[in-house]
Amino acid sequence: MPEGDTVFRAARLLDRSLSGRVLTRTDFRVPQHATADLSGATVTETVSRGKHLLTRTDTGFTLHTHLKMEGAWRVYRPGETWQRPASQVRVLLEAGDVTAVGFNLGIVELIETAQEGEVVGHLGPDLLGPDWDEDEALSRLRAAPDRDVTAALLDQRNLAGVGNMYAAELCFTSGVHPRLPVGEVGDLPRLVHRAKLMLEQNAARAIQSTTGNLRPRERMWVYRRDRSPCRRCGTPIQVAMRGEPGRERAIYWCPTCQPLPAG
Repeated sequence: MPEGDTVFRAARLLDRSLSGRVLTRTDFRVPQHATADLSGATVTETVSRGKHLLTRTDTGFTLHTHLKMEGAWRVYRPGETWQRPASQVRVLLEAGDVTAVGFNLGIVELIETAQEGEVVGHLGPDLLGPDWDEDEALSRLRAAPDRDVTAALLDQRNLAGVGNMYAAELCFTSGVHPRLPVGEVGDLPRLVHRAKLMLEQNAARAIQSTTGNLRPRERMWVYRRDRSPCRRCGTPIQVAMRGEPGRERAIYWCPTCQPLPAG
């Protein structure tokens, strides 16, 4: 699933490409909005809220989209070749010589702008948003001290924007086992502060890296590096599945750098 910085960049792309423009053609290829038409509406802005995208118009309606696992927004000019097949298109927004295409979007819905809180109001402070409040995020995380830190970080109600990749990388760089209870994390404020720094750094570039190295296979500390040697100590990185059946996610850790305390 895309991380918060990926969604932030998608919002910035849509905002830069569409804001202030009149939509000349719209095509919603989802059953609930198949007959909807926003032609003639002016796009006022697109913002991200955690992993949600809100494209607002002057009609009082907002296009709410979510990338889920495989979604992406792309913007094309006349004559440019689409990077994905037309069968994957879920939304098409045309504004003069600009066409924004949403591929394989997990959520597509038109809502009243005044009702946006119904779809994003449950989210915790946004690591890349103007509402970021570290104290509030820490308070929400600490409210369930027995919950493992990975699950707590992935819960968008605590803080919005962390996905599986950042959860793994944050645990490693903090020396925390991914199954350690939140209440036993020695310096939780430092971990949360580091989360914000990681997302901010990657929001400014297209290639995600937590190591600072942008070369292929050198960008991550532990994420998707199972059985590869730890970059710090050489111990093989471990991987395991966690979560409910059907919603399992992989966790990655170095057993030497991130030991799980006995008991």
